[in-house]
Amino acid sequence: MKKKVLGIYGSPRKGGNSDQLLDKALEGARSEGAETHSIYARNLKMSGCLECGGCNETGKCVVKDDMQAVYPLMEDANVIILASPIFFYGITAQAKALIDRSQAMWSKRMLEKTREERKRYDSGKGYLICVGASRGKNLFEGAELTAKYFFDALDMTYEGGLFFRRLEKGSDVRKQPEILEEALEFGKKAVEGD
Repeated sequence: MKKKVLGIYGSPRKGGNSDQLLDKALEGARSEGAETHSIYARNLKMSGCLECGGCNETGKCVVKDDMQAVYPLMEDANVIILASPIFFYGITAQAKALIDRSQAMWSKRMLEKTREERKRYDSGKGYLICVGASRGKNLFEGAELTAKYFFDALDMTYEGGLFFRRLEKGSDVRKQPEILEEALEFGKKAVEGD
């Protein structure tokens, strides 16, 4: 069965380092026969989660905006790769808004699975790609925790990621072709057998 891979581009900057790395990862996934789709958080017209409780009974978000087209893509994917630059030791506001709106999918998981069934993940695997300008020791910890619980809400395991420090200008990754090659291989491995 052909794997379905969803790339979520979290950067507000078009064509920046995290975009280029995710482009390569998706290219790697396609080279292994996967079908890929892309979501650009920067282009979505949506609010953050309103914490209105509208999804508690149905597992569906009641807010009618661009996220309504995102939910089916996330539900259909076997693999999701989230990419984001690091802003203040976390992912971007654009990516975080998308993640916060996934509360509906967490509610759906709570409604559809028993406590025992929630101990396993049946919807696939999640991965993270992050870049940051500094070399801080804890630079990626906040992003990884956010990703782990995002994928948990989607009923997916968090399988780790690619993390690169000292990338600031949008062209920095192009000066390091070995990093782009690493992202290509990362995408290939993300869709290898189960």
